[in-house]
Amino acid sequence: MESMVAVKKETKKTKGNEITVALVGNPNSGKTTVFNNLTGAHQSVGNWPGVTVEKKEGKININGEVLRIIDLPGTYNLGNYSEDERIARDFILFEKPEIIINIVDATNLERNLYLTFQLLEMGARVVLALNMSDELKIKQMNIDSEKLALLIGKPVVPTVAIHGEGLNELLQEVLRESKKKDLRSFAVDYGKEIENEIINLDHHLLLNPSWENSDKSRWFAIKLLEGEMNTLQKLVKNLNIERFIPIRDTAVKRLENLLGEEVESLIAERRYDFIQKIVAQAITRKETSEAQLSLSDKIDRIVTNRYIGIPLFLFAMWALFQFTFKVGDPFIGYIEGFFEWLTGVIEPWLVGLGASELLRSFVLDGVIGGLGSVLVFIPNIFLLFLAISLLEDSGYMARAAYIMDRFMHTLGLHGKSFIPFLIGFGCNVPAIMATRTLENRRDRLITILINPLMSCSARLPVYILFAGAFFGAHQGLVIFSLYLMGIVLAILMGIVFKKFLFKGESSHFVMELPPYRLPTLKNTWIHIWGRLSSFIRRAGTIIFAVVILIWVLSNLPAGVEFASQESFLGRIGSALAPIFKPAGFGTWQAAVALLFGVLAKEVVVGTLAVLYGIAELGLSESLIVHSWTPLSAYAFMVMTLIYVPCVATIGTIKRETNSWGWTLFVVAYTLILGWLVAVLIFQIGKYYGLG
Repeated sequence: MESMVAVKKETKKTKGNEITVALVGNPNSGKTTVFNNLTGAHQSVGNWPGVTVEKKEGKININGEVLRIIDLPGTYNLGNYSEDERIARDFILFEKPEIIINIVDATNLERNLYLTFQLLEMGARVVLALNMSDELKIKQMNIDSEKLALLIGKPVVPTVAIHGEGLNELLQEVLRESKKKDLRSFAVDYGKEIENEIINLDHHLLLNPSWENSDKSRWFAIKLLEGEMNTLQKLVKNLNIERFIPIRDTAVKRLENLLGEEVESLIAERRYDFIQKIVAQAITRKETSEAQLSLSDKIDRIVTNRYIGIPLFLFAMWALFQFTFKVGDPFIGYIEGFFEWLTGVIEPWLVGLGASELLRSFVLDGVIGGLGSVLVFIPNIFLLFLAISLLEDSGYMARAAYIMDRFMHTLGLHGKSFIPFLIGFGCNVPAIMATRTLENRRDRLITILINPLMSCSARLPVYILFAGAFFGAHQGLVIFSLYLMGIVLAILMGIVFKKFLFKGESSHFVMELPPYRLPTLKNTWIHIWGRLSSFIRRAGTIIFAVVILIWVLSNLPAGVEFASQESFLGRIGSALAPIFKPAGFGTWQAAVALLFGVLAKEVVVGTLAVLYGIAELGLSESLIVHSWTPLSAYAFMVMTLIYVPCVATIGTIKRETNSWGWTLFVVAYTLILGWLVAVLIFQIGKYYGLG
């Protein structure tokens, strides 16, 4: 790996002005890898103002200069079709970063340069990172980076971000570019007919008394032809955009009559024609007698095969869960042993201090019992995130979305929706946020409505607890069946919603398949830690608070036996228990666990731990003692999978749909569906003598 000795992570406030650098690139161009390698763990994550799409930024210090790195959403275009496109475009236009690092996939230069040229037409200061340069040899290609820089008038730096190669040179080029006072203009030749209309619109803009953007008038004229009125109105608030609409409409009509195509398509075609001419001068390819297939192409012939692609994906998911539990179970035993030891140490210490029985119950049953019952599952969650991260970074998850696209389209669903499904395996909140990349509102709403059926990592402790207690060596297969059930139910509900609530054709799905790569330790750790730390924070805040609340309610009213049916908690559970009796878990403890599980799914385990008093008996053993059976345990896991999403997910659905109607609809249908499926499983199993 190339040394980056000149770069230091910014850990304290530095005097002087910061240089804002935006990272822009197509999906799968290596943009996130560049960002992670530059900023490391010194990242802050939030949301873009006014929207719930994730925003990442970090700071680094290089040669005494502080660079504020903003990771913009990956996008192919700077148009107005998806939220990601609008965020990237608006940040560049309104925040005006000093420098844009445009990461392009060197092996797909022609397609990536479409975004580059849009940036250049906007008048942005761009430094081009020619990423994945090491893969050019495999494809028997060569890019003359100096000639490319000369042709586009911007610095071009070959990089291999996954190994850190070229990143130091990239930053040095950023510093040099930021100090330049002159900015070389860039213009695509759109052909005589379109150029005449651009010049005409440009002229009308310059004649307008309120026009103060003479350097951007050509770009504005192009945007007018493309019909992006809202963008222009936001950029120049004192411009009366209405007066330009008749002029624009006349120009569009004239061009479409003359050239026989829509103006927007014509402009895109001319950009690609211009790109092809530049690429032809900058790239040389070795001529061979027969087409050379890359390793990725050869693997894709198997994993994306229409007949074996889906079975291979299902096998990969099954293997993922086998790995998670075969490797993780021994570590769970060690952590359980630690909490048993901790209880054995603290209990006599509290007795020696003369602590009251109530205080001892709070510490042992509430804090150690409740919180410890959740934390013991950290090894399995870590391993699950590790496996998913490896599949993502290797490029396989993109293939999973591709192969499922074909299957989902046969059911009338949008294949691109499967990407939020995959994200939902980690957490439903960012998965629902990811639907902003869907251009069609109907497809987006359907995806939001069915995404809570994807089994997030917060449900995993419940699965591990019950599957470990009742299914032994088959727990991996049992948990895999739950994840598969979530996918199947999501697809079925998608069909129902599409048929009865959202009639119409779904839009097309376009997705690039990145080449397979070996994941790096650094990127894998960043992905794992980001997810695992979120789980630990939840355990230390939300779950801890809920467990304490449960302990308090288990001791009230004063004088009742702890966690008895006479407590406030017991009374609440007793009122709800009859509802769940047909599903096989009609106890007040199970009802209370499901009720508090709405706050956070991990709380289900903590609740049962407090109510069953695991300070005296392990939670798995307590389940067996309290009359649970394998059948009722499986029905309970199914209920946990399907019923009401957690409050964080509910809040995200409200923000994304901007509708309490759709939000309450999700709460209602998942609760009813969960109850129906759990009852069906238990009753059928009981009929066949499995209960």
